[in-house]
Amino acid sequence: MMREYYIQLFSPHGLIRFDEPEVGRDKDTGGQVKYVLELLHSLSQHPQVRKVDLFTRRIVDKRVAASYAEEIETVNEKARIVRMICGGNTYRAKESLWQYLDEFVDNTIRFIEKENDFPDVVHGHYADGNYLAGQLSEIYSIPFLATGHSLGKNKMNILLQEGMTPDKIEEAFNMERRISVEEDILLNADMVIVSTNYIIESQYALYKNASHGRFKVIPPGINNEIFYPFYRLDMPSFKMTIEQEQAFYRINSDIDRFLFNPAKPLILSIGRADKRKNFETIIQAYGQDKELQAMANLAIFAGVRKDISLMPPDEKDLLTNLLLLMDKYDLYGKMTLKLKCRKFIV
Repeated sequence: MMREYYIQLFSPHGLIRFDEPEVGRDKDTGGQVKYVLELLHSLSQHPQVRKVDLFTRRIVDKRVAASYAEEIETVNEKARIVRMICGGNTYRAKESLWQYLDEFVDNTIRFIEKENDFPDVVHGHYADGNYLAGQLSEIYSIPFLATGHSLGKNKMNILLQEGMTPDKIEEAFNMERRISVEEDILLNADMVIVSTNYIIESQYALYKNASHGRFKVIPPGINNEIFYPFYRLDMPSFKMTIEQEQAFYRINSDIDRFLFNPAKPLILSIGRADKRKNFETIIQAYGQDKELQAMANLAIFAGVRKDISLMPPDEKDLLTNLLLLMDKYDLYGKMTLKLKCRKFIV
């Protein structure tokens, strides 16, 4: 008889909901949120998964949507998002959550015992989620999978190169605690999931416990129902759902009005307004290549803020630099810069 598993995923920070996730709203709601939501849904489709729950933080705060206050959000018959109280009700940046994570563990244990349904596997995401999963793995003596997404030592090196002092880094990011947890993860996780060998060699290699890590390389995939070659639209066999047609029309209408030749293929880059996303390099490469400009247009989706002047200083500086590069290479009519849903800057 085929065994069926109950899997628990842990991602305590950020604003996480399945319906219309606010990916890119701020620095804590980036690609990792999309990753865990897609993992939640994908695991629920697996025949050997009996149930999968994504545990995150419950937030009751007028500054954010009421949906983040729901204790349980049902995704489908096998998948749920479960929200735990941790560190009060207000929305917090992830760096300020470390001192409250044991409260999250305690509340998760109470939830599990109340439901009388115990997990077979726990899977943590990011350092804080891995801390939670590691604690529960030890308590219930079950396998512990870990995905780092972003590593503290790599981040610290970048911040030092940018001129930030060690004291300021520690004050802002609780980096000592984070790196200590990441060292423990390498010792205790039954599997550390990474997307490439390069991450092992260039980032995990910075850790003293790197040799103990049981790494598994799982390359990122792609949803072929959403992403496909531009020429597929002209193929007779290609069909769209009504929802896809509506989204396609809405996005194209917003983009096309800023392009001289909207029929050309589109080079698309998506990410939050962060220097590490390399938007500046993309614009420079495109701006210096006249042949590429003749072949394709460029669109950059950089977050969901309404007004550059209201952004944090680092994000404001980046967006200002992108606009200056756009002007420097005279990319008007060839490039659009998206700052929020259905609003573009030429």
